[in-house]
Amino acid sequence: MKLGIIAAAIFAAASAVMSPLAAADHKDGKAAPLVIGHRGAPGYLPDHTLEGYALAIELGADFIEPDLVATKDGFLIARHEPNLVDTTNVSQLPQFANRKRTVMIDGFPQEGWFASDFTLAEVKQYIRAKQPLADRDQRFNGKFAIPTFDEVIALAKRKSDDVGRTIGVYPETKHPTYHQSIGLALEDRLLAALSRAGWNRRDAPVFIQSFETANLRYLNRKTSVRLIQLIDANDINADGSLDFTAPYDRPYDWTVAGRTGLFKDLVTPAGLAEVKTYADGIGPWKPYIQSWTSAALLPPTNVVADAHKAGLLVVPYTFRNEASRMPPPFGGVPVREYIRFYELGVDGVFSDFVDTAFAARAMFLLATDSNYDECLTATRKCDRDFD
Repeated sequence: MKLGIIAAAIFAAASAVMSPLAAADHKDGKAAPLVIGHRGAPGYLPDHTLEGYALAIELGADFIEPDLVATKDGFLIARHEPNLVDTTNVSQLPQFANRKRTVMIDGFPQEGWFASDFTLAEVKQYIRAKQPLADRDQRFNGKFAIPTFDEVIALAKRKSDDVGRTIGVYPETKHPTYHQSIGLALEDRLLAALSRAGWNRRDAPVFIQSFETANLRYLNRKTSVRLIQLIDANDINADGSLDFTAPYDRPYDWTVAGRTGLFKDLVTPAGLAEVKTYADGIGPWKPYIQSWTSAALLPPTNVVADAHKAGLLVVPYTFRNEASRMPPPFGGVPVREYIRFYELGVDGVFSDFVDTAFAARAMFLLATDSNYDECLTATRKCDRDFD
């Protein structure tokens, strides 16, 4: 019983003090890191569903992350990729068998069924989400509808009222060059949705992210909403160095424009200074901050310190609980990984299991901030940010 009371106190106090905008202030490097529900709560429910987003919020997420693609009639829906084959039941629907085709996306052929070949009405009536990872729970396949971006925003607002704290949205424009090439550019549609919600403003609980750069530069001219440059790589080599095999080697708009260079160039001091001209932060794959081999963690890099020096937030991805999806040196204990990255000064984390990220954050703050300890044990409600 006592453990339950302590856990409830931690959740209530942490929820009260951790504004989802706290890390964005970055006043002295001590802001509490954000917990972002990566695609909702995909460790438990299928990606990008209202049910998954709602669960992530109940488990402690400050932000929920919808990846955005466009339907044939120009509506933004939440799917990880334009190709629906891995995350929906579309391949099992005989009425759509003739829509299977091969499409070039970022210079590589993909076979499947594509969001841009379906109207929103068709998506809503027939297509349902499924769990794309075979080793995760498959019981909910086919049960949940595909949400629009407007519905995701509405959910965030409604749940903010329910849980008594502001829930933000962290949308990603998926393959923006591809969408532009088929006449379904994402950026203005995204901004229109934010405007309908009253969230197309600097102080809104919104971050927009992209692996490409040109669309972020465009958005920088069109909105004051905060922008995040995502930074990718293909894999980790045996020695812990990053592998840059295409198409995960560089922003695709660089390839189209004939610009040379790799994603790693964006985390050099010069690259970070360039990012600062159009964005507010970076979202690097975790090994950019601290990589690993099968036996050990490598020394941390200067990416966090250099980004903060440039005035940029740092929010790495993606944290998962399964031992097979964690760096081996953490011994299959996910809390250790979260706490390590919190110690390295990141401003937030993308997690498939936000309850674990939330608990690890509480542990980290208990260990590093005596005021947080006092807050948890006080009878009054704490109402300040840790910054």
